[in-house]
Amino acid sequence: MRAVVQTVSEAEVTVKEERVGAIRDGLLVLVGVTHSDGLDEARWIAEKIWKLRIMGDEQSASDLDAPILLVSQFTLYADTRKGRRPSWNAAAPRPVAEPLVDAVAAALRDLGAHVETGEFGAMMEVRSVNVGPNTILLER
Repeated sequence: MRAVVQTVSEAEVTVKEERVGAIRDGLLVLVGVTHSDGLDEARWIAEKIWKLRIMGDEQSASDLDAPILLVSQFTLYADTRKGRRPSWNAAAPRPVAEPLVDAVAAALRDLGAHVETGEFGAMMEVRSVNVGPNTILLER
């Protein structure tokens, strides 16, 4: 499982011009799932996101009760080593990935986070205003 975590002053996801998720002063998290991932990886990455000291003054989202916008992003598993067209073979298919992205959101909520989400499999527009900018890649 991979996640790109960014500190944002605001972020939102729209699908077909309808806002489906939005936050202010929190974390925008893009999460990708590969074939070998399971619930252990989902719980691990959720806890890492929640406690990662990436916010101002070396604080975490949990320290500040900062909201999280979680967006599924299969392209985090793109293989670009050959040619110019990425391969998506390492990205888990929807029946595997969707429940695990949901499990990350659920685990974050269990930890106390306010979580907004995108819409799995939809063509989404993600807008954000990065702070810092702070961008961290997490991988397990």
